[in-house]
Amino acid sequence: MTIKGKATSLDIAHLAGVSQPTVSRALRGNPMVNADTRKRILEIARQLNYKVDKNASSLRCQQSGTLALLFFEDPTPDDSLINPFFHSMLGSITRACALNGQDLLVSFQQLSSDWHADFEDSNKADGIILLGYGDYHESEERLQRLVEQGTHFVRWGAALPGQPGVSVGSDNFQGGFDITAHLLDAGCRRIAFLGHASSHYPEFAERYRGHAQALRGRGLQPDAGLQHDAITTEESGHAACVALLERGLPFDAICAASDLIAIGALRALRERGLRVPEDVRVTGFDDIPLAASVSPALTTVQQDTKQAGQLLVERLLGLIAREPVEGINIPVKLVVRESSRGGLN
Repeated sequence: MTIKGKATSLDIAHLAGVSQPTVSRALRGNPMVNADTRKRILEIARQLNYKVDKNASSLRCQQSGTLALLFFEDPTPDDSLINPFFHSMLGSITRACALNGQDLLVSFQQLSSDWHADFEDSNKADGIILLGYGDYHESEERLQRLVEQGTHFVRWGAALPGQPGVSVGSDNFQGGFDITAHLLDAGCRRIAFLGHASSHYPEFAERYRGHAQALRGRGLQPDAGLQHDAITTEESGHAACVALLERGLPFDAICAASDLIAIGALRALRERGLRVPEDVRVTGFDDIPLAASVSPALTTVQQDTKQAGQLLVERLLGLIAREPVEGINIPVKLVVRESSRGGLN
């Protein structure tokens, strides 16, 4: 068994018929690797005279003074694949790291990649902050593996009981309740909701739960025909609104689960000759910069990204210091603009 040049973990992985992360775990004695596989990997490593990188293996023993921020891909009209809401979050996280004497390593990760293993084996930071994750059910197993590996991590998302790890998020239920109550106060009674309302998307599900509670509080029952799934993109919001219009059910307002969905809905309504807010009131959620500049300016729920960045960094540093840390939901603020003002015809 010969290898040209210095042997690497990738060489061992190829010869053992396993992935490179599996090799790294086996060499560290991780119990996640079964005994036979570990024995085969160790034997190949011995034959190749492979030496473990001591700097890489020391992450668990010493601190690097660096935190990692991982973005996950979101469908966007440009090449960034980063939800615009996270742009302001990046700034607040960077400032919070500087105030706490921490360097920040920013990385873009595809949802299809083995990111939980990639971080474990890259050993570049003391802990990670996760922004975005797509379908929660598809990511939950990976989050649980991070917990089992003892990785220090926090994530932005709905902070709900039973979730793996520590989450920092907004009070999505209250936001959904407040913005629906605002529409009800304006005289709306047939309010559509655009956005997923299932546990696959916990933030949206909480917003829908608040929306439904506000309706019931006024003696109205949520109409399943007025809810249509959508992810956080303009195109998805446009498609959802078109589908809603084609159902032919009357509605006088749209409560969108995100600003991008709402902006897509505005375009669909305009294409059908409907006026906002005269014919249909429209609201969003997030208060991204674009919300104030679209026409009409969008009523929305503002999430406190400055406080969010501070809490994500503080919670992560607490975990690294082995302090007891719990998830938290941050209060939200209703921002009323032109898209929900004025009388309906």
